[in-house]
Amino acid sequence: MTNSFMIRVPATSANIGPGFDVVGLSLSLYLTITVTIGEPSALPVITYSGEGADEVPLDPYRNLMTRVALYVLRCNDHRSFPPDLVSIHCDNQIPFGRGLGSSGAAVIAGVLLGNSLGKLNLSRERILDYALMVERHPDNVTAALVGGFVGSYLRELDPQATEAAQVPLAEVLPEYPPDAGEDWGLSPPIPPLGIGHYVQFKWNSSIKAVAIIPRFELSTAKARAVLPDSYSRKDLVFNMQRLAVLTTALGQTPPDPELIFEAMKDRVHQPYRKTLIPGLPAVTSLITPASHPGLLGICLSGAGPTILALATHNFESIAGKIQEIFRQEQIEVDWKILEVAEGSTVDY
Repeated sequence: MTNSFMIRVPATSANIGPGFDVVGLSLSLYLTITVTIGEPSALPVITYSGEGADEVPLDPYRNLMTRVALYVLRCNDHRSFPPDLVSIHCDNQIPFGRGLGSSGAAVIAGVLLGNSLGKLNLSRERILDYALMVERHPDNVTAALVGGFVGSYLRELDPQATEAAQVPLAEVLPEYPPDAGEDWGLSPPIPPLGIGHYVQFKWNSSIKAVAIIPRFELSTAKARAVLPDSYSRKDLVFNMQRLAVLTTALGQTPPDPELIFEAMKDRVHQPYRKTLIPGLPAVTSLITPASHPGLLGICLSGAGPTILALATHNFESIAGKIQEIFRQEQIEVDWKILEVAEGSTVDY
């Protein structure tokens, strides 16, 4: 006899202009995992469809999601995947390397998978601890887990807990050798309690996110490498002022286009990433609420290259203009109108 359960994790957009490494937004593209439990077998069979199907490793000791699940299980005295885990099918709508939180979604899915397989009954806060041992930046994984428009931070821990939380990622998710089995890597670092804290902001439901997705990938590591090591006080104050306004403005009724457009400007990451994303300066300067009624603001989604335009109407016109700008740079794009999504779910 077999039975199954399903895990669904939304895409996310981090930063939303001035909120670098601070705020995130969950969006209505999903990583959906169908888990089948049945007769005891050897290693589970992983299958994959959708975005990235030709790129994702299907070995459970190499796949990011199942490695995270195994990490969670081993931290809770389960040596291996349960023997009755027959198969895992992943259907993915989230493009890789586009700034829409594909890796964060896989990490959250992995923690939820480990929690379900081990019948651990972890709290939401503890699930976030495990995710932050892998994903180290709270904005994407927090939004993917709890949903909506979210602000988060890494808590200042005591020295012992700080050391535990900063264990190298290679020790949390080691590269399993080809002959790895259930006796390899049995003592993973256990997360400290309360690594990250968060708050959910209000969101005006009339606001949609137009995601303009260029047909090229940009790694987070490469996008972070162009950022400076320090910033002027003037630029930091510029961002803090706008973030303080933005977190309330996006929940007000009706939304104020002039207020939000100015509040979504940034001096901490977008100016430095413009060399990696041709067309970005033109997009953020030429498309305004005056030229395109319904537009509220434009920003990079995460590290890019996806552009996120928040709007209440006129979506096709906004997307068409951004598409035109990218085509002038010989870059083709796809675009989608997305809702702000609820958080991750597990359905039995």
